[in-house]
Amino acid sequence: MHAVNRGFSIVLASTLLAATAVRADPVPLMAQTLVRTVIAAESPIAGDVVFTGDVQAQGQTSVSFRTAGKIETRLVEVGDHVAADQVLARLDPREQRSNLANAHAALASAEALSTQAKLGFKRQEALMASGYTTRPSYDNAEQQLRTTQAAVDSAKAALGTAQEQLSYTELRSGVAGIVLSRSLETGQVVQAGQSVLTLAQDGPRDAVFNVYEALLASPPQSGTVDVTLQGDPSVTAIGSVREISPSVDPTSGTVRVKVGLKQTPPAMTLGAVVIGRGRFQSHAAIVLPWSALYRWEDKPAVWVRDPAGGTVAPRIVTIDRYGPDSIALSSGVASGEEVVIAGIQFLRPGQTVTVAEQVATGAAK
Repeated sequence: MHAVNRGFSIVLASTLLAATAVRADPVPLMAQTLVRTVIAAESPIAGDVVFTGDVQAQGQTSVSFRTAGKIETRLVEVGDHVAADQVLARLDPREQRSNLANAHAALASAEALSTQAKLGFKRQEALMASGYTTRPSYDNAEQQLRTTQAAVDSAKAALGTAQEQLSYTELRSGVAGIVLSRSLETGQVVQAGQSVLTLAQDGPRDAVFNVYEALLASPPQSGTVDVTLQGDPSVTAIGSVREISPSVDPTSGTVRVKVGLKQTPPAMTLGAVVIGRGRFQSHAAIVLPWSALYRWEDKPAVWVRDPAGGTVAPRIVTIDRYGPDSIALSSGVASGEEVVIAGIQFLRPGQTVTVAEQVATGAAK
């Protein structure tokens, strides 16, 4: 019995020694956390920024009737080019013509009374000279003449107003341009000053872009912007920034920038889609591939490896610019630090990792 126990103890001891020896062996490669890293280095960020916009007129005019009435005729459509003195629409002029006829009649009546008063004053003037009238009669004739002359002047002013009101029944823009929109139809009743047409004035054109506010933080290196027609890249123009909106669009978070074109090619019609290229001053930044980007504590971050202990830790970063296949960091990572660019989905803070490959900085972009 003692011999059996002694034998079992020897076998158990041998098993434990064998198990200890197995645990002392290196961890197999398949069981390790393998990552790819890159040594962070500052690189100059390209100064060219490309954005898309469209061509718009520098001046737009809202056209409205100067008197109220019912639209009798509409003579233009959206997209038509109109001259400055061209009639665009007409109101029913019957009321204005009636007012004009009344004004003519009032003027004729005032002129007749003025003629009668003038003759009476001349008689009183002759009698006064020969002493056959009294001074009050002469003064009354003179006052009557002046009153009737003032009535004639008033009637002439009323006639001019009636003529103007009749002319207001014809809608004219006063400027040449292209009809962008309309809100009038035959038979519609409109009020004075109600906008019924919108015209894009002939003349200079703008290339209008919606850009992110961060682009405006640093001034452009050049004051000009190269504009290319998207549908035909051979059609180009040069412009300069003419106007920057003082507020940010709450919907898109962008700022509207208007670039005045020095010469507008005929192919760059209103509404044509164009591509603008601005040259901004380049600056140095840490450039990493998209695969390095992680989210930690609801903020952008990357995983940084400590070469001494082989452990990784998340690092919150500030992104300067997004590229097609890379990100540029303005802070968070220093030049010379080792950043994980592949395998980040398997990491946790303080974890020891094995570098399967360290990619060159240029190849990681």
